[in-house]
Amino acid sequence: MARRLRRLRRPHGTTELAAAGLVALAAAVLLFQAAEACARVVARYWPVLAGFAVVAFVGVTVGWVRRRDEARARVQRLAALRISMPGIDALGDQDFEFALRDLLVRDGWNARKVGQQGDQAADVIGQHPALGRIVLQAKHTKVGSQVMYQVKGTAGPVHGADIAVVVTNGSFTRDAKAWGDKHAVQWVDRDRLRLWAEHGVALHDLLRLPARVVKPGVGRSAA
Repeated sequence: MARRLRRLRRPHGTTELAAAGLVALAAAVLLFQAAEACARVVARYWPVLAGFAVVAFVGVTVGWVRRRDEARARVQRLAALRISMPGIDALGDQDFEFALRDLLVRDGWNARKVGQQGDQAADVIGQHPALGRIVLQAKHTKVGSQVMYQVKGTAGPVHGADIAVVVTNGSFTRDAKAWGDKHAVQWVDRDRLRLWAEHGVALHDLLRLPARVVKPGVGRSAA
């Protein structure tokens, strides 16, 4: 049988009252000493503490400003260009490639459409001052591993690309996704394309592309 918890009772009698008073006094003295010690630490190290406070304030402010600027940039991108998925589905192959080019331009890339017969798995090529050179291969069908092999084989060696991406308004097979993740071929399926085209998420944010250190005078054009 569980024991009943004992309830605290009020002190009775002079002795108990005196003991309770001493305990309360001791607690008050300890609190006062702790507060006094904190005050001494603050008085001694206030420049360091103030510095930490300033750094924390600046960090919070910078984060807030960055989020605000990103939100504004997203609104501006949407105002510049927004393509619905039904609109993309209605495009032919050539117009789909032009649409992808326009989305890259919206996101700050210098891009051009190059897709034609013998394009060697490149429909759109773009250049970004911080992200490097990108090659997009556009597909209107379900994408298998063979497409990923082709893009990997030509993106860097033929087109000098830093980033290879396959884009479809359909889907990718599980093997194609796994192979692309392993061999650095980015993939944009229907869900990701919706975020890019309809919701204004920049492609480099969507794919979490890392910024590259570009030496002065070494940048390449999209031509």
